Amino acid sequence: CRSVSQVPVAEGKSVQQTVELLARRLEALGADKQGTFGVDCETYHTAATLGTQGQTGKLMYVMHNSEYPLSCFALFENGPCLVADANFDTLMVKLKGFFQNAKANKIESRGTRYQYCDFLVKLGTVTMGPSARGISVEVEYCPCVIANDCWNLLMEFMQSFMGSHTPGIPSVFKHDSTYSPGDTMVQYMELFNKIRKQQQVPVAGIR
Repeated sequence: CRSVSQVPVAEGKSVQQTVELLARRLEALGADKQGTFGVDCETYHTAATLGTQGQTGKLMYVMHNSEYPLSCFALFENGPCLVADANFDTLMVKLKGFFQNAKANKIESRGTRYQYCDFLVKLGTVTMGPSARGISVEVEYCPCVIANDCWNLLMEFMQSFMGSHTPGIPSVFKHDSTYSPGDTMVQYMELFNKIRKQQQVPVAGIR
């Protein structure tokens, strides 16, 4: 089971300095570095010819996660999560008459993986283009796949290094349901969309 959340930038610090601060807290607990990770997300919108007149086209998010190198995830907001093989990207090129890539909206999170006992933590810097836009923290309790059974344990561990920024229970956690990789990608999609919206406010003010 995994929780994916955003941590705000510490007062007077940069994104990178805040990531380093969280990393030091983890290492002080005894966590060990276990390589790197990456999650990326490209936005596609339905071509105008498909939309019903007067309605806006749907957005689809095509995502990749280094934890699942042979898979590609396609998600609709408030909709299903399709898990396909890596050739799905090639299919999207062929479907460009139906789905158009909003290239300027590509967003990704990259960073370091840490192992602490049965927990896996991924500290990521979220970027759009050349700019760092935020911080993601993914925490997994590896032995458990029933989300609600381990939430209290996950929360207690997150509090040990995230403090007051420990998130609430994710909306994808359903009672007695088995956690799946798609649930992780839904959480990243929600996080990326939240960060995109945060960035739109100052831009609108400049125009």
